[in-house]
Amino acid sequence: MSPKAQPPPWRDHTAYLLDRFGCRVHKISVDAGLSCPNRDGTIGTGGCIYCNAQGSGTGAAGRGLSVTEQLASAKAYIRKRFGAEKFIAYFQAFTNTFAPVERLDALWSEALAVPDVVGLSIGTRPDCAPEAVLDLAAGFARRSFFWMEYGLQSAHDRTLALIRRGHDAAAFADAVRRTRARGIPVCAHVILGLPGETTADMIATADFLAKLDVDGVKLHLLYVVRGSRMEELYRSGRYECLTEADYVDTASAFLSRLPPRTVIQRLTGDPHPAELVAPLWALKSRNRVLAAIRARMDELGLSQGSALHSPAP
Repeated sequence: MSPKAQPPPWRDHTAYLLDRFGCRVHKISVDAGLSCPNRDGTIGTGGCIYCNAQGSGTGAAGRGLSVTEQLASAKAYIRKRFGAEKFIAYFQAFTNTFAPVERLDALWSEALAVPDVVGLSIGTRPDCAPEAVLDLAAGFARRSFFWMEYGLQSAHDRTLALIRRGHDAAAFADAVRRTRARGIPVCAHVILGLPGETTADMIATADFLAKLDVDGVKLHLLYVVRGSRMEELYRSGRYECLTEADYVDTASAFLSRLPPRTVIQRLTGDPHPAELVAPLWALKSRNRVLAAIRARMDELGLSQGSALHSPAP
């Protein structure tokens, strides 16, 4: 087998889905038109300091597109570009459990009714997981592929307060336990390069997730987008972005401390070029960044879980 054909030194999400479904499966981002308790005044206004008015979404709901229309529009393009045969509806924008159960049931059912949509992935906050919503989710998980994705970002309460998350790490741990108790897999979102965090702090977040034995992890680089509070910090000189080398080193170490069973759903993000302020290296090809992480892990003899029981740095 050629070096290029070798699997990466982490549990790759694409390979996981291929093994599960026997064909290429691709996630499609869906904007359900929901809000966020950290924006509407329930717990705060303005959102987290790195978030702008789009809330990591496409704005499709604001343009009047239904869930069905969004999925149908994206399928043809993704089939052609990636060769995907099946799809997962990824409810991404803002907080996708922040609505009455009846509305969530209708939205999720609509997505699953679209041909070739085989599952759902629900992006939300750990403080928006009431029992009724988790009971609803458990019903969907019994009849379809279903993941809950909780934004943790950091395991350190001081960081969560600084970035105005509106919840603490204990809320995340509680949501994970209650969700997994219902047989629902959980993916944790983590941001590397948050203000005030050292490499040791970020690695401690990996250790926190390892102890919780989460099913999946998404790593994101903190990038500064227009219209966010982070833009103010950056332009005033109070925040310095991670360099590409720093991100590669930290992501490599982070992966080495996660259990081998954890599915790595993402190792880098895709900032909108028109919104990105910094760092500009984040506009590089995702494959280039992934190759750099792979090369660094190979250079250091690391693989996912290889430093799982090592002492904290």
